[in-house]
Amino acid sequence: EGNAVIGQNVQIGKNSRVGANATISHTIIGEGTRLYPGVRIGQDGFGFAVHKRKNIKVKQLGIVRISKHVEIGSNTAIDKGAISDTMIGERTKIDNLVQIAHNVHIGRDCFIAAQVGIAGSAKIGNCVVIGGQSGIAGHLSIGDGVQIAGKSGVTKNIKPNQVIAGFPAAFI
Repeated sequence: EGNAVIGQNVQIGKNSRVGANATISHTIIGEGTRLYPGVRIGQDGFGFAVHKRKNIKVKQLGIVRISKHVEIGSNTAIDKGAISDTMIGERTKIDNLVQIAHNVHIGRDCFIAAQVGIAGSAKIGNCVVIGGQSGIAGHLSIGDGVQIAGKSGVTKNIKPNQVIAGFPAAFI
């Protein structure tokens, strides 16, 4: 649609749609995927290192891999991988205004509601539901079938099929 920018290293699968004002680079998109207006996919993540008390940009070498039949809501940002790739599994549905950082892996058939933030290198299993305004700290592993209530702050690994809520998130 209008004003979408498809940058370098992008492959878009058959029957996929890209909404107006989207910006996509360094991304492989599977067939039947829908990207809503204003998405930002494949840009550098928040990659910095401190050297001699100065912030130094770390080159981001990965890409974003989006599987088949995924939906990504308006104004969602998905960073390309720093070293490995950022990955979104088949049939996953992501609402508006979500931030997915570099190297995150999200499984298939997940639901992620608005204003969720997933920090770098987190691993989200299959069939996970994440309620709106929740945050997941970096380098965590969230097991298959986990349900996270809205406004939860996840600071520890979660085993499969758990229901959690609160800040810090606890089992309910």
